Amino acid sequence: MNAGNSITSKDEKLANKQLRHQWNSIDWKKAEKLVNRLQVRITKAVKEGKWYLVKRLQYLLTHSYYAKLLAVRRPTQNKGKRTAGVDGETWSSPETKMKAALRLSDEKYVAKPLKRVFIEKPGKKKKRPLVIPTMYDRAMQSLYALALEPIAETIADKRSFGFRKFRSTHDACQQVHLYLCKENSPVWILEGDIKGCFDSISHQWLINNVQMDKTVLKQFLKAGYIFERHLFPTEAGTPQGGIVSPILANLTLDGIEDILDDKYHKIKNGRINNKHAAKYKVNFCRYADDFIVTAKTEEIAKEVKELIKEFLRDRGLELSDEKTLITHIDEGFDFLGWNFRKYNGKLLVKPSKKSIDKFTENISSIIAVNNGIKIPKFSGLNFPIHL
Repeated sequence: MNAGNSITSKDEKLANKQLRHQWNSIDWKKAEKLVNRLQVRITKAVKEGKWYLVKRLQYLLTHSYYAKLLAVRRPTQNKGKRTAGVDGETWSSPETKMKAALRLSDEKYVAKPLKRVFIEKPGKKKKRPLVIPTMYDRAMQSLYALALEPIAETIADKRSFGFRKFRSTHDACQQVHLYLCKENSPVWILEGDIKGCFDSISHQWLINNVQMDKTVLKQFLKAGYIFERHLFPTEAGTPQGGIVSPILANLTLDGIEDILDDKYHKIKNGRINNKHAAKYKVNFCRYADDFIVTAKTEEIAKEVKELIKEFLRDRGLELSDEKTLITHIDEGFDFLGWNFRKYNGKLLVKPSKKSIDKFTENISSIIAVNNGIKIPKFSGLNFPIHL
């Protein structure tokens, strides 16, 4: 009996050693190159409207050995790599990562419930719900995100900057600056606020409109969550904390810019009717679920608000009447932590009051933690300050 156990233990050690060697010897540049090649083909098929080909290429990508390796690497490298889901599992060693990549499959795939936690919102007493999928579910989401990203990028609104590669809040703010900095720029701004965006998106709309394996998508959406040892169903929304959630949210909101262009820019053969555009001065900029729309008059801004309301209704979303404001540029408005306002015809851009308050609060907390600490004589940069 002991001899048998000893042999089994030796076999396991040998197998783990081989798996460790396999993982450590992966050529990641080659993996990325091969996956990127498939993504480029998907992008080309989307542009040509060949959706049958898109489906075939997505299947090839999600069953690709190299795509599975990349899908496992992503959740084991980000900030939440040590945070386990409901199964308590973390992939911290090369052998566990390699095992996971080899068993990653959509065959009979059933997503496990999400672990729900609450995190504090900056400057607010209300906490934001966050969910933590298991490592296996994170890897599956990462795998299907690789197949979905080329579609999302190809059909995305041009002035959408959130959760997209090589785009940032700075790009969004620069776009807003371009809209408002000139003497004859629009003077009315619709500040859009979608009520509980991530938690309210219609599952049925996603299933009907998102180009991916419907069985797997349903598992991502309908997994449910566990809070205080109770299982709750998920009837709507994309869970904040899931890798694929930002892409699904972007796909849901993409199209707002198109409906505004159709009505106020009269685009024909890819060209804007400049006379028509100058008449309304409607411009759009979005970062995730925060957006602004400029307009020449208050009446046009109100009309735009109703158009967007109608667009969102089909997706199970609605604008917050309290937080969706129509503001004159002379009064100023906040967007992505910055305040935009015109004074004597000149556009001023500075950090918003909320951003300044948050910064000073952080500085105060650092001072409070280090209050009374002994500062040694200067010796390089080795100060024992706790940040």
